[in-house]
Amino acid sequence: MTKRYAVILAAGQGTRMKSKLYKVLHPVCGKPMVEHVVDQISALNIDKMVTVIGHGADLVKSHLQGKSDFALQEEQLGTAHAVMQSENTLSELDGVTLVVCGDTPLIKAETMEALLNHHEEVKAKATILTGYTEKPDGYGRIIRSEQGHVERIVEHKDASADERKVKEINTGTYCFDNKALFEALKKVSNDNVQGEYYLPDVIEILQSNGEIVSAYQTSEFEETLGVNDRVALSQAEQVMKRRINEEHMRNGVTILDTANTYIGPDVKIGRDTIIHPGTVLSGNTEIGEDAIVGPYTEVQDSVIGNRTHIKQSVAHNSSIGADVTIGPFAHIRPLSTIEDEVKIGNFVEVKKSTFGKGSKASHLSYIGDAEVGKDVNLGCGSITVNYDGKNKFLTKIEDGVFVGCNSNLVAPVTVGKGAYIAAGSTITDDVPGESLSIARARQVNKENYVEKLNHKK
Repeated sequence: MTKRYAVILAAGQGTRMKSKLYKVLHPVCGKPMVEHVVDQISALNIDKMVTVIGHGADLVKSHLQGKSDFALQEEQLGTAHAVMQSENTLSELDGVTLVVCGDTPLIKAETMEALLNHHEEVKAKATILTGYTEKPDGYGRIIRSEQGHVERIVEHKDASADERKVKEINTGTYCFDNKALFEALKKVSNDNVQGEYYLPDVIEILQSNGEIVSAYQTSEFEETLGVNDRVALSQAEQVMKRRINEEHMRNGVTILDTANTYIGPDVKIGRDTIIHPGTVLSGNTEIGEDAIVGPYTEVQDSVIGNRTHIKQSVAHNSSIGADVTIGPFAHIRPLSTIEDEVKIGNFVEVKKSTFGKGSKASHLSYIGDAEVGKDVNLGCGSITVNYDGKNKFLTKIEDGVFVGCNSNLVAPVTVGKGAYIAAGSTITDDVPGESLSIARARQVNKENYVEKLNHKK
């Protein structure tokens, strides 16, 4: 079987983005553009992948670590020069090499697989991924021979009137016989206005040697979009958003308003789940079946169980079980574990805490650095006082505890199984199980006090 390799061109600064952020790290649906490309290529049967990096090299490496090898292009001298930076890794290998730009986040694995298969079937030395557009201005035109192979690529500025009528264009994605590629790269000249080495020159060199250069036309022109400025970035975002939403709907998810629902590319959603408008699902989020999420809810890097309902709330980096209700206006902060049948109500904040099955914090509470057992009821205004100004401490609330309204549990403290906390208490010592703890001043009524106060005036 033919060995397959890939080179991702990701070294350009992207000055037209007018940004401090390195171009290929600008996110599309929450994931850097270059990571979209690498993930799609990773879905192919690729033996080795090299990402050519330049500006922002360390940041790109941090995003792609473990997914790709790297080659550094210290000085940006054109696309052919960029591919040459992978010479030490690839040049001696037999096989086929795919070359893709890191600013084409919409390209699909299926399209690249079809390109590679076509290349191998026609026994070409180079194959160009092309697209068809009714508006080809500015693109290089693909001029084919009678046999259907590529005769030449003509840039728009150099094209004749007849050539400008051609609507098949070069997308900038190629595959090559690997050894032929590196042999041809040695012959590429920088004798041009920009003084750079251009990858399309490899096509001419191979043709002059009598080699077959073919083309494979994608059926979806939009996936060839190269992002060079914020306008194109917005276009890519819209296409990717639509693509992701449609895939979930075809898999049995109801999205009530696709224009106002934002789902990241790595999110998983079970069937018969309903997503309401204004919902943002990102990162490695996984939602079970028959859940209801939204409206106006943000979930990031979290797992949500079957039949759970989250509305007008935020959950980050947490695990939420089945048959849970959260919100409205709740905040589940990182490292929280909410088990099955829990209720987290309006204006409740949970941080780095666990809630056992069937427990409730229905309204106006802060539960931080706490272990809450099963079937616990936290009354309105309950607070775990976890911070002394220097350190955080743990609060333990065992199974079946009832905490009255407006109670403060000053950590470190443990409330034993089945205990009751009287409303308005500030608990600073451990509470034994099955006991009632009252930690507040005794009520004193001073009769006729107001009348005496008024006489003093």
